[in-house]
Amino acid sequence: MKVYRMLTGADDAEFCRRVTEALQQGWELYGSPSMTHTDDGVRIGQAITKEVGGSYHPDKHLNSY
Repeated sequence: MKVYRMLTGADDAEFCRRVTEALQQGWELYGSPSMTHTDDGVRIGQAITKEVGGSYHPDKHLNSY
């Protein structure tokens, strides 16, 4: 089964650390990052996916996979 997450946040080092951590946990980049400008600054998003065993449970937090 493949699970999907969308990481979002400010375009800063913390966001890059979150993506790097997810990659180290077996998640893979899905598509290109997205970026937008807001009154609060630049916001960025990156979709990630991961192949996991078992079945999907909507009550389970996605970063638990």
